[in-house]
Amino acid sequence: MKQLISLAGVFSYLSLLTIGGGMAAYPEMKTMTVNIYHWMTADQLVRLYSLGQMAPGPNMMMIAGIGEWVAGPVGALVVTLAFFLPTALLTLWVGRVWEHLSGWPWRASIQRALNAVSIGLLLAGVIAVGKAAVTGWTGAAIAVTVFAILMRTHMNPLPLMALAGVAGAFLFR
Repeated sequence: MKQLISLAGVFSYLSLLTIGGGMAAYPEMKTMTVNIYHWMTADQLVRLYSLGQMAPGPNMMMIAGIGEWVAGPVGALVVTLAFFLPTALLTLWVGRVWEHLSGWPWRASIQRALNAVSIGLLLAGVIAVGKAAVTGWTGAAIAVTVFAILMRTHMNPLPLMALAGVAGAFLFR
C-alpha cells in the first residue's frame, strides 16, 4: 500500500511537469524513479522510455510499465490515473479560463513565454535520455547520423529506429 501511495504522489507531481510534452518530465522522472525511490535502474528506464516511443498511441503510456514493475497491475492503474488525471483536469480548467481571457492584452506574451519554457523542458529531457542512452563513440555516431537525416528530410523516424536497432545488435553485443 505504501508503494501505491508513493507511486501516486510521484506521478501526480510528474504530470504537472509535462507542459512541454512527456519528454519534459523525463529528467525528473529519472531522478524520482532511479535516484530517490530506486524503483529501477537508469538503463531500465531508458529502455522502457524507448519502447514507449516506438509503441503506437501516447508515448507516455510507458509510465504504466513503471507502475507494473513496482506494484503489479494495480500499480500500473494507479500510475496511469495519477499521471494523466491531474493534467487533464488542469487543462480543462486552464482552457476555460484562457478562452474567457481571449481579449486580455497579456495573453500573447504569456503564450510566447510558455513556448520557450516548453522548448527548454523538452531539451532537458532530450539531454537526460541522451546521457543515459548514448554510450561511446559508436552510439554517438549513430545518434548524430539519425539526427542529421531527420533534420534534412521529412521521413518517418521508425525506419531509422529499426536500422539503429539492427546496427546496435551487431555493434554492441
